[in-house]
Amino acid sequence: MRFVLASASPARLAVLRAAGVEPDVIVSGVDEDAVMAELTDPTPAETVTALAAAKARAVAADLDARGGSDGDVAGGDAVVVGCDSMLSIGDALVGKPHTAEVARKRWTDMAGGTGELLTGHSVLRLSGGTVTAEASGTCTTTVRFAEPAQHELDAYIATGEPLQVAGAFTLDALGGWFVEGIDGDPSSVIGISLPLTRRLLGEAGVSVVDLWNR
Repeated sequence: MRFVLASASPARLAVLRAAGVEPDVIVSGVDEDAVMAELTDPTPAETVTALAAAKARAVAADLDARGGSDGDVAGGDAVVVGCDSMLSIGDALVGKPHTAEVARKRWTDMAGGTGELLTGHSVLRLSGGTVTAEASGTCTTTVRFAEPAQHELDAYIATGEPLQVAGAFTLDALGGWFVEGIDGDPSSVIGISLPLTRRLLGEAGVSVVDLWNR
């Protein structure tokens, strides 16, 4: 069965590879702002789940449009997994900061405190390009942040890493130096929750062990 990751995240890809799955990567190109604009007073969990579902559906539609012409989908099964992560800090739900100024403001708000990292997951099972099952859910993990010295924060922001990740930090790279600990699933903080993904695959009728590389 083909496993398709609807994400450009190298961290998510690394988690899956370390867990024995070699996915095909297809980036959805979904307009996240447009998706969120269609939501009416959503909870944080509803927001990330809606974004993950939109990404998975866009990639599934792309596979269907190809009609199996590349030989990968027609006549066989595939699963598409979409993910989206955001950090709930205070009363705000934030994604990637994109600029150094925003990243610095985020760290000013969260240094020495805690935040809730939410990752929405959407799993679609396809047969011959047609969606036959769908499951979605959210994983929430509490992150306890350190208080980096000013020169440490300056150096971290200068690397560019925090600009392109949800909440302006990583757990598995340079940002890990500034995380005191977590309460919950570490793979979710990196970008894709293995326990939740396994459960959602099960709901879609797929056993994760059948996806392992052998």
